[in-house]
Amino acid sequence: MFSLLVNIPANAKWSQNGVTIAGGNGQGGAANQLNRPQGLFLDDDQTMVIADHENHRIVQWKNAGGNGKGAGLNQLNYPTYLFVDRDRSVYVSDYANSRVMKWNKGAKEGIVVAGGQGEGSALTQLYYHQGLFVDTLGTLYVADFWNQRVMRWTKGAKQGTIIAGGNGYGAGANQFNGLVGFSFDQHGNLYVVDMGNHRVQRFSIE
Repeated sequence: MFSLLVNIPANAKWSQNGVTIAGGNGQGGAANQLNRPQGLFLDDDQTMVIADHENHRIVQWKNAGGNGKGAGLNQLNYPTYLFVDRDRSVYVSDYANSRVMKWNKGAKEGIVVAGGQGEGSALTQLYYHQGLFVDTLGTLYVADFWNQRVMRWTKGAKQGTIIAGGNGYGAGANQFNGLVGFSFDQHGNLYVVDMGNHRVQRFSIE
């Protein structure tokens, strides 16, 4: 996600009662409903983007998906994580379609920017992928959960490269056991949430 400059005072306190600002109208697929939402992004002009998991759509001010479960370019199949870049393009982990989709701002259809070749471990494939990150050059990074690797797709690439992991499940320094999410610091060092090993691993940039 692109950097939002948020300065929260150390002594800040929050209201203990929340206010519903999306959904709250029961489980469903109507324009005012959500169905087991997961990922959320809020940008600097208060635009909210939600991964509406069981409705197979990304909800912004209007539906980016919402055309039912499927593998079409205007469809999703169990979206999980999402990322919004500086151009307001939306990237989605289209989990059950084994692909990452990108919707340019205002687009009616998405484009496949990673995967889309079925489940597997080839460099053209993803398998139950999770977290996403896109840098300022448009390079996409993906947490490829089942393959226990972090992959990088440069803009327009037909296949990815492995930047960490890819050595099977395990607790070694080059292995993961339940890779879900990751992030980068300002120098490009990679930090990975290794869920099953109950640790966070740092991979220093060289």
